[in-house]
Parts: sequence; structure tokens; C-alpha cells
Amino acid sequence: MALDSETKLNSLGFAKPPSETRVVVAMSGGVDSSVVAAKLADEGYDVVGVTLQLYDHGAALAKKGACCAGIDIHDARRVAEEKGFPHYVLDYENIFQETVIDEFADSYLAGATPVPCIRCNERVKFKDLLETAKDLDADCMATGHYIQRMIGENGPELHSASDARRDQSYFLFSTTPEQLDYLRFPLGHLPNKDATRALAAEYGLSVADKPDSQDICFVPNGDYASVIEKLRPGAAEPGEIVDHEGNVRGQHNGVIHYTIGQRRGLGIGGLSEPLYVVKLDVDAKQVIVGPKEMLSTRTIPVREINWLGDEPFDSREEWHVAVKVRSTRPPREAIIRPLGPDTAEVELLTPEEGVSPGQACVFYDTDSSRIFGGGWIWRGY
Repeated sequence: MALDSETKLNSLGFAKPPSETRVVVAMSGGVDSSVVAAKLADEGYDVVGVTLQLYDHGAALAKKGACCAGIDIHDARRVAEEKGFPHYVLDYENIFQETVIDEFADSYLAGATPVPCIRCNERVKFKDLLETAKDLDADCMATGHYIQRMIGENGPELHSASDARRDQSYFLFSTTPEQLDYLRFPLGHLPNKDATRALAAEYGLSVADKPDSQDICFVPNGDYASVIEKLRPGAAEPGEIVDHEGNVRGQHNGVIHYTIGQRRGLGIGGLSEPLYVVKLDVDAKQVIVGPKEMLSTRTIPVREINWLGDEPFDSREEWHVAVKVRSTRPPREAIIRPLGPDTAEVELLTPEEGVSPGQACVFYDTDSSRIFGGGWIWRGY
């Protein structure tokens, strides 16, 4: 049945019936994306489920229960069968290896603390998979991410999820305006994860009680070092643990076993005050330790900035926003000073501890839930 001019847009923002609106749902096999697919199918949309095989499921890197592992592909397929829509598995293993895993290993070896989930969204899910959705003649692509897309005066805007505890804006800051125009996030408005599981039960999904995945999909039990050693044999070369004055305090069995801000497991005895990892010198094979106050940072160099504001990023000398420098920390007030179209110096009004190269710096509006994008922290000057 055709819609007349008085009929409102459907729930995905299109002026046509759901049955004439094709939506590709990125299905990881977890409860979130399964609920999105079931919800849209239940509303009468032309749903096509797509699951990505991102790595060799028989390899040592894979682990049961991780995102996009073998059991998850089975679970996604089962949900599609239960709800009666087509489902495809796409082999993106080579793309994932080249654009996510290899960079993760190289960044870690360079002393950075990478966030591969951001690169996966940026380079695989919201790039290659999104193009695949367009090839399937889909009107849009939907995911189970906890974030909101709202229409503002100048078009689609990215906003934090209603549930701050589930908000995934830190991992999605690099979503471009063009991608945002095509994407939909049906769960971002829900009050909490219990509401998602209640919907899964309501739709009778077999994954309703499936636990959430906690770790990076290709990092078993959060053991970064063992994965790096598999990917880059010989990477764990021993060296010295030195303090900020250059005094040798101990030995280590590889810089890759340490992160900025680490206190435990340093193997340094007889200390009058706690020491923390304040720097990793990969070239010298040194782990530099110092007192906690050395971790405090006020100025952060940021590059590869993706800007989602209404005005060009470098059209102003300063932007007064809030920034988040780690996914587990709340946004803090800051001043962004553009140095070019995609580089800037960020000044924190309150110093942060443990700011590390390789992490993201995400920009938030101080007066609303809007996200203005973000960039990557680097060593700078």
C-alpha cells in the first residue's frame, strides 16, 4: 500500500512502507544485533542479515564466545531462521587482518595502546560492509550499537546513548557524516541492557540469555602480549626498567607486557613510594617508571580528527567541549585548538592521568548529548 503525502516517515526515516524499505542488519551473533534484526523484521521491514567472518575460527587467536567467532555465526543464522529473513556470511578475514590486526600489533610494538574496535568499525563495518549493504540495494544499514542518530538543523547528528553505562560513542567517533546518513541505531534510546534482553525474550530469540562478549574478539582473555608474540615472533625482547632519572630499577621480559599507568607486576622491591609506568621506550627497550604525578597530563596532541560539527573544524581558533581520553572515563571539559583541518592540541581544564598514545580523544558537546567526533592521541612534539 503506497503512502500518501500526509503519512509520517516510517521508524527508519523513509517515506514509504516498511515492507518497501530494505535494511541490512550487521549481525554479530550477540543479543544486541539479534534484537535489532528481530525488531525490524517484526515491524515488517525487508531485513537482510549479514555476519562477518573476521578471522580464522580454528586459529589460536579465536576464542569461543567472542564477537564473530564460529558459534556467533551459528547464532546469527539461527535468529534469521527463527524470524524468517535471509542471512549471509561474508569472509572479511583478509581485510580484518590487514586493516585491524596488523596495525594493532605494530602499534603495540611501538609503545602505543591501540583500540582495535574503533578501527574495525571505521575500516570494516562502516566501510566495506556498508558498501556491501548498498550493493544489496538496501535503503540503510542498522547495527546493535548503543548510540543515537538524531536529525538536527543541518542533517543527521551523532548522540550518546540514553544509558550512559552502555554508551559506545567512544568507539564510534570516526563515523563520517556520509556514513551517519546511511546508518541506523535502533537500540540507542533504550534505558538499559535489561530492556534489550526483555525484547529478546519477547521475540523468542534463542540468544536472549547469551552473555555479552567482554574482550577484543581476537585477544583471548585480554592477554594482549601473547597475541602480539604470535603475530610478531621475537617481539618480547628483554630490557631494563629505569626510573625517570635513569637509574636501573629492574629487568623486564618485553615492553609489550606493560602499559602506561601500570603499577602492579613491575617486580620492583624496596620502594619508598609506589612507582608507575610513565613511558615506554621501544627503541631502547626500556620501561620508564616514576611517581604518580608524572602521569598527569594537561596538553594532548591529537591527529586524524573526524569532525562532526556544523562548522568547519579549523574555522575557529578554539572549541570549548568535553573530551573523553579513555572509554572507561567520563568526559572532562577541555579546549580544542585546531592546528589544521584534522590536527589539534587539546588542553584539559583538569589534568588526566595515564593518557596514552594510540588511545582516542572523543569530543562531546557540554550542553547536550551530541558528539562532535574525535581523533587519535599521539606523542606529538
